[in-house]
Amino acid sequence: MSELKQIGHWIDGKPHGRPVERHGDVFDPATGQVAGKVAMATPAVVDEAVASAQAAFASWRSSSLTKRSRILFAFRELVEKHKAEIAAYLTAEHGKVTADAMGEVQRGLEVIEFACGIPHLLKGEFSENVSTEVDVWSIRQPLGVVAGITPFNFPAMVPMWMYPLAIACGNTFVLKPSERDPSAANFCAELFAEAGLPPGVLNVVHGDKVAVDRLLEHPDVKAISFVGSTPIAQYIYETGTRHGKRVQALGGAKNHMIVLPDADMELAADAAVSAGYGSAGERCMAISMVVAVGDAADRLIPKMRERIAKLKVGPGHLEGMEMGPLVTRVHRDKVAGYVDAGVAEGAELVTDGRPFKVPGHEGGFFLGPCLFDKVEPGMSIYKDEIFGPVLGVSRVASYDEAIARVNAGPYANGVALFTNDGGAARKFQHEVEVGMVGINVPIPVPVAFYSFGGWKASLFGDLHIYGMDGVRFYSRNKVFTGRWPDPRHRGVDLGFPTSK
Repeated sequence: MSELKQIGHWIDGKPHGRPVERHGDVFDPATGQVAGKVAMATPAVVDEAVASAQAAFASWRSSSLTKRSRILFAFRELVEKHKAEIAAYLTAEHGKVTADAMGEVQRGLEVIEFACGIPHLLKGEFSENVSTEVDVWSIRQPLGVVAGITPFNFPAMVPMWMYPLAIACGNTFVLKPSERDPSAANFCAELFAEAGLPPGVLNVVHGDKVAVDRLLEHPDVKAISFVGSTPIAQYIYETGTRHGKRVQALGGAKNHMIVLPDADMELAADAAVSAGYGSAGERCMAISMVVAVGDAADRLIPKMRERIAKLKVGPGHLEGMEMGPLVTRVHRDKVAGYVDAGVAEGAELVTDGRPFKVPGHEGGFFLGPCLFDKVEPGMSIYKDEIFGPVLGVSRVASYDEAIARVNAGPYANGVALFTNDGGAARKFQHEVEVGMVGINVPIPVPVAFYSFGGWKASLFGDLHIYGMDGVRFYSRNKVFTGRWPDPRHRGVDLGFPTSK
């Protein structure tokens, strides 16, 4: 163990130096070898992190908006300066290729930039003379200690969707990142401290369900943000709210891309392959099902196969690679099992990535791109979130049948329509029952000043993440009604107050 990288907690502005009772393995997905050991927090360690955050809250909430904004600007500059180092952690522990990792850091950086505008974002409202000599005004105040529980597939970006805004609003934060790729979270916490963030305002605890459950039940944690699978999102939401917390829990997805016969098939093929196999399909916004209307499939699939055949799959750190390995061997085998099931259920396997091997990296968690045709709604590869490089094509006769399939699904995270018909696009954006919609855009992740979130089983809670929904989630409204009475006594009035 002494030769392996050791990843510990970050509490009270410094590495946590106490003995660790349990460790978890951190793998290099490209080789399949254990590359490090991550500390697994006990309830006592979680309590220590929360206590640090609670102690820091009183002074941090009283800090000026100007001070918070300056620290965030400094953090933004440090993240920009160290983008390549953060990306290297993502490639080493998640497996995504360097270009994809750099893109992840950039999208997280955009939320930091949005949070830098917190003096404007937290402005309240004022109404003068709502009644005679009575004014009403409102302000937004922080909640206290808040926590984030984040997934393995975006170990830098998704935490950045949470803690910059939460901290900008005056809260203190406890982050529980995925134990599969934990290093980026610690490195970013160090950068935030270097930017001037006081000790205890951002803490990082690593671990599994033990740490999660303690955060969910801890009386000093006022709110929980979560991104992950739908079953766990539901558990987080139900458990957190049962303990009196504000919760936003973003769940899984099964994203469709409808291709109408009039679409630009070159553009559609580029988009389907890019959105289906980017990050080895380990994205909640990945396209996993193409719904081809009319004869679109006959023209689209050959173009997709041409592009798939040219994809460069290998270790993420090598120059020119476009798709890396999956995050663990267990997950790789689970995804391959879905390919087996699709064949058994009668779908046509057009491209089989199961035999794929990378010379010199035979132990890596690689699975080549897989493409199915003639996928039907009853099949497991149609219904389930596979979270891997498995893309299916389902054929329908009409637009109405295509949108009915999308709206019938239990998930409603993202969807895309490819067409050159403006009327069809407008009809689609009005009728589709999904939270994030792309028109000739395959992965419609909103920019930082909007908000990210789906509908149905893709979201538990009322508010989406980042953007103004993030500001609203990490603050609460306080409304004042005031009157400065004149010297004349008005007398006792037991009637219900009304505007005059």
